[in-house]
This record gives sequence, C-alpha cells and structure tokens, in this order.
Amino acid sequence: MISREDNPDFLNSFLDYSITILNKSPNSIKEYNYDLANFLKFISSHYKLSNEKNFKEIDISNMDISVMNKVKLEDIHSYISYMATSLRSSPATRARKISSIRIFFKYLSSKAKLIDSNPAQDLETPKLGKRIPKYLTLDDSKKLLDVTINTDNRNNIRDYAIITLFLNCGMRLSELVNINIKDINFSDAKMTVIGKGNKERTIFLNKSCLKAITDYLSIRPRNAVKFDSRDALFLSERKERISNRTVQQIVKNELQKAGLDTNKYSTHKLRHTAATLMYQYGNVDIRALQELLGHESISTTEIYTHVNDDRVRNAVENNPLANPDDL
Repeated sequence: MISREDNPDFLNSFLDYSITILNKSPNSIKEYNYDLANFLKFISSHYKLSNEKNFKEIDISNMDISVMNKVKLEDIHSYISYMATSLRSSPATRARKISSIRIFFKYLSSKAKLIDSNPAQDLETPKLGKRIPKYLTLDDSKKLLDVTINTDNRNNIRDYAIITLFLNCGMRLSELVNINIKDINFSDAKMTVIGKGNKERTIFLNKSCLKAITDYLSIRPRNAVKFDSRDALFLSERKERISNRTVQQIVKNELQKAGLDTNKYSTHKLRHTAATLMYQYGNVDIRALQELLGHESISTTEIYTHVNDDRVRNAVENNPLANPDDL
C-alpha cells in the first residue's frame, strides 16, 4: 500500500482529478496511485535522482514537476521493459500500467497544463492474446456449494450465500463486498451494485440467491462494530464489513474442501463460471450477458462465449452434409 502522503503534489492532484471529474472508483484510485508512484520511483532511479538501492524505498515526495517535462517516450519504454524483464509482469499487467501512465500524462499536459508536451501520446498497449477463461463445470459448481453449506463451520450459511451469489450472478469481488442490505429489493428479486468506473447496475436474483441471502440475514449479527458497516450485507468475525482478502480466503478454503485446484480457481474464476453456465445453459443473448456482467465493451464479454468440445462436435455432426449416404 502506497500512501498519498509519500506522493509529489502533482500526482495527488491527478488522483483528485480522477475522483472528482473522472468519477473513478476507490479501487481505480488505488491502482492509479500504486502504478504511478512506482513509475515515478523508476524515473527517479533512471535519471539518477536518488542513490537509494532499494527500489521501494525511493523517496518521490519532493519530486519537482520539471522532471516530468524531461520524460520521453523512450523512458516510458524503458520502464515497460523493466516490468517485463525484472518484474516479469504479464502483458495484462503491463497494459494496465500503460493505461495509467497514458491518462496521467494526458492530465499533466492537456488538463493541468503542467508540462509542455505529452510523451505518452504515441504509447502503445501490448497485444494481449485471447485465452479461454478457466471455469468450474456444472458438477464442480454443485460440489462446491454442497461442501460449503455442509461443512463444519459456524460461518457456513454466510459463506454459502457468498459463493451462491458469485456462481449465480457473476459479480466482481469488490461488488460483492460492497453490497448493502438496502441495495436489495426482495419483492422485485433484484439488487443494485456499483461496478467498475463507479457505474451502478441492476442484478436480478433467482430463488437460490434469495433463499441464501434470507437464510444468512436470519443469523447475521445485528450489532456491527463500525458505523459504515451497519448496513453491510456480509460481516466478518469482527462484525465489520467483510474484506476482499477474507472473501478470497473463504473461497480458497471451500475450493480446497471440494478437492478443486486453488492454483487454477479463485473468486474471479467463479465470475467466469457464472458467465459460462448462463451462456451454455440459459441461451442468454451476448448483449444481455454484457449488461449482466457490467462490461463496457462487448469484446470483453466475448471471452465467455467459448463452447466446450461436445458442442463443437455436435455442431459438426449435425451439419446437413455430415452423412455421406445422404449425398
């Protein structure tokens, strides 16, 4: 975690702009802060502005904006090369950091007019190869739910509700953690969540979700410790809003109990699972799936429209030209 107190003023100005004007979510602000602070530390080392050998300990708090006027596209490329070689960052991680750098320099040059030109104007994003997302089969999903509800764990009803929502609604981790009770409309079987980009969307709840939530609410602690946790749907052992890390550990524990590979599956893979099952069994239109998952671009949704080998085989077998006797 990088504190804003350790940032130069121009970086904090960009973060404030991102909050107030771009309306970025708290998670996006954390990512911007982390990505850009590390970029500035690299620039400090690259320009020999610091003698600190430990990269993480480089002090950028007093970095002057004039340093940003010196940055060239080749300096940014050097940072990307450093990420790829020294940090072994994946193309997806590099793409995210490049996006942060591009938005940052656009702000400095065009909005705040703190630098003369934008060195990231022609900065390209690395090509990302499309991969079929990992997901649980229907049988594995049922096994995970069965293990969770029947486990010897005093929080099994809460944990079952969490996994039920993941597998049925395809929501993101941050969306689940931030659900408030008031966000749920039981009579209309739906709830609102805040997704990426601080965008609100509606998620419809099926019978399994409604029952799991209702069962949990019947035993949920009433006396949450913190004021901002009182309306939180899911509470931790400390009676505070449950954290991302706690939910990740819950999912990992239950996956292990179900005999499923925790190196292969995670909370995000449960989102993949929900999307895949809805597409394979629900005959859902890709536009509806896009809306349900909260994707800004339909190209993102298309990764979930992969089909299994049996469906491909059936498509070939059902080709009207498949039988030579009929020709």
